[in-house]
Amino acid sequence: MLKKILKIVGVALLVLIAVQVVNTVRYTPNTPEVAQIDLPEVDAARVAARLGEAIRFQTISTSEDMGTRGPAFQGFVDWLVATYPLANGAMTREMINGLTPLYRWDGSDPALKPILLTAHYDVVPVAAEGVSEWQQPPFSGLVADGFIWGRGALDDKSAIVAIMEAIEMLVESGHKPKRTIYLSFGHDEEIGGANGAGMVASYLKEQGIQMAWSLDEGSMVLLDVIPGLGAAVASINTSEKGYLTLDITAHSEGGHSSLPPRDTAVSTLAQAITDLQSAPVPGGLTGASKDFFDGLGPHFSLVKRVLFANQWLYRPILEGALSGSAATDAMLRSTKAPTMLVGSAKDNVLPQTATATVNFRIHPRDSIASLIAHTNEMIDNPDIDVTIRGGFGREPSAVSDRDSQGFHDLETTFRQVFGDIIVVAGLTVAATDSRHYAQVSDDSYRINPFVFTGADIKRLHGRNERISVDGMAKAVQFYTALIQNAAQ
Repeated sequence: MLKKILKIVGVALLVLIAVQVVNTVRYTPNTPEVAQIDLPEVDAARVAARLGEAIRFQTISTSEDMGTRGPAFQGFVDWLVATYPLANGAMTREMINGLTPLYRWDGSDPALKPILLTAHYDVVPVAAEGVSEWQQPPFSGLVADGFIWGRGALDDKSAIVAIMEAIEMLVESGHKPKRTIYLSFGHDEEIGGANGAGMVASYLKEQGIQMAWSLDEGSMVLLDVIPGLGAAVASINTSEKGYLTLDITAHSEGGHSSLPPRDTAVSTLAQAITDLQSAPVPGGLTGASKDFFDGLGPHFSLVKRVLFANQWLYRPILEGALSGSAATDAMLRSTKAPTMLVGSAKDNVLPQTATATVNFRIHPRDSIASLIAHTNEMIDNPDIDVTIRGGFGREPSAVSDRDSQGFHDLETTFRQVFGDIIVVAGLTVAATDSRHYAQVSDDSYRINPFVFTGADIKRLHGRNERISVDGMAKAVQFYTALIQNAAQ
């Protein structure tokens, strides 16, 4: 009897191994063939100099200036007109809310739905205490050591310059699109985009204009960013996370610190935050997360390919490993981060209330309501109130179609311009103006055509923001090819 059982177990193990081997052998990259094209010659020095000029306009957005803009904003808009006369001559322009230009390049076939290319020209402030640590002055726009330096080089004036350079070249060559192309360059993305992209979306709705798809920032060509993967990855993000901030407030009687009770508002709050942080929001390899990692899986080493090819068996192991890195964990689930604390105004006074502010980025599988329920469940204390800071949050975006013609055109263009590159559908973990443009687009995609390395992560909204001269030239080639591919 024992021999029979062992024999059955042995056969089962062999079958299990065989299934994994077959799945792994069949788990190969699905890389479509693309027609190669002759890329246009680009005057890289001229493009770099123009981006430098754009950076020198100090178009800074802060949470305190929602209703006002300095002369730098109008200066930048005027600069676009003066610098790109052919593009401006070929397109019509509406100024939305005074400072967001909306361009339209009419196509020859009105039956085709238009497409929308977007970017923003406002930038975040530069911390005064960190200016001395910049290798070049943050608004110098200096071209040095093969890079263009300054605030906006990565986020996001480089995209505007590359788009306008591409259209200037196409107009000069006599190109006329078959499909109408819109361009929208927002002036307030860094503070929510309501008065820029939001007003553009409202205007387009009023005009009855619906896009086939829109393209905005949200990812880049990632190199040495994903652990264990040496190849470059173009993550065309099909969705972006929502946004929610909760105030978690503990209550107590207060009093003098010389006669403290066993628990104060502060200690009660501390325990609540500890309980909340100890339980990550449930997540995993489903939906947009699965699309991203399934696209990467065939390109990993053999051992990792075995795991990805046999997720029916190894999914808990995979999800555990991916949860160990902040970058990959954010792709798997909604994240939460305590960011602010408020207690007593004096060191010897017990506060009657203590409040922690926690920021959530909402995965498309979750919602504002589900995260509030999760927070209350984890804290489970009647002496604590959970309220939405500001009274509102933002739900995650819908997930756009990765099998659409628009996604296909983007993938084709990335392969034509960047060569042997991995292209996947991904998820934007931060916020972009796409949440506004999605209201008037069948699909919304999020990626800029710039190579972005692990070392560049700290440059976004940080010190020493820069982009390479060669990278800018390649971005011009990308937008030129994309317009030719998508607008025909």
